[in-house]
Amino acid sequence: MSSMTPDMPRMLRAVPPPERQPAIESAVLGTLVFIVTEIMTFAGLISGLVIVKANHLGPWPPPDQPRLPIEATAFNTLVLLASGVALYQAWRAYKRRPLEAKRPFALAIGLGLFFVLFQGFEWVRLIGQGLTMTSSTLGAFFYLIVGAHALHAVVAIILLCVFYRRLTRLELQPGTFLAAQVFWFFVVGLWPILYVQVYL
Repeated sequence: MSSMTPDMPRMLRAVPPPERQPAIESAVLGTLVFIVTEIMTFAGLISGLVIVKANHLGPWPPPDQPRLPIEATAFNTLVLLASGVALYQAWRAYKRRPLEAKRPFALAIGLGLFFVLFQGFEWVRLIGQGLTMTSSTLGAFFYLIVGAHALHAVVAIILLCVFYRRLTRLELQPGTFLAAQVFWFFVVGLWPILYVQVYL
């Protein structure tokens, strides 16, 4: 004899199906799509620079142009990489206890700000030495490529500051944090490639 009552089929139909969790957070997905488009943009800029360097007669960079600060920028590259490590540590701490992420998160922002300000200082020095957007092909590519990266870094730092404020109020959602982390990792990971192509 069946143990089902006449009302059981109706009761089973009334049970809502379990919610399906998305494979990837929408904020993270949107950030990844944006990053893919930006990778294509930077790939185009780098390709243009590589072609110009290959077709240039004589040494590159041209000897009559100001020398790019290779050593100082190498140090600044390490600062930016350290910022990425600090944000990763903040993410690990956030998963344990959100407020524990405050210190490494703030450190990531501070190191990122140092990187941008240091680059700005170098720009002022190079402009004073005569390297501008219109002074040479080197100047045009330098300010276009490095400037595009700097713009991304500034936007990312502003977002990190906004999210840090949310973190201190315990209002930062995991998906938002992860999206911010992905964007900052893009900024951090792209820079060594640009450093090698532009400075060396």
